[in-house]
Amino acid sequence: MAKDVREGGFLWNWIYKYWAGPASVNGAIEGVTQEARDAWKKDLEERKAYTREQRARRQAARKR
Repeated sequence: MAKDVREGGFLWNWIYKYWAGPASVNGAIEGVTQEARDAWKKDLEERKAYTREQRARRQAARKR
């Protein structure tokens, strides 16, 4: 079976992983300071709450 064209080959995978892939920074998600970590956690919780609210609105709209 032929490989999917999007899979690429060894060379393309290596280029993406080591040369052109997404940048990675140690500790980027958590932040460096406690204040930054707390702000990140607060933002994440606000996003989750918004998602829960939107889900509840969609379910209420379906029940009507």
